[in-house]
Amino acid sequence: MRRTLEGTRRKKKRVSGFRARMVTPGGRRVIRKRRLRGRKKLSI
Repeated sequence: MRRTLEGTRRKKKRVSGFRARMVTPGGRRVIRKRRLRGRKKLSI
C-alpha cells in the first residue's frame, strides 16, 4: 500500500499547501485552528 503524498513536491503543495488551504472553508478552519494552537508551521 502506498503512502498518501508519495512523489512530487508540486503535488504535495497543491494538496496541502497554504494556498490550497485558503481556497476552501474547511481549509481556512484548519489554518485558523493551527494559528490558535500557536503552530510555528501552518502548512507545508
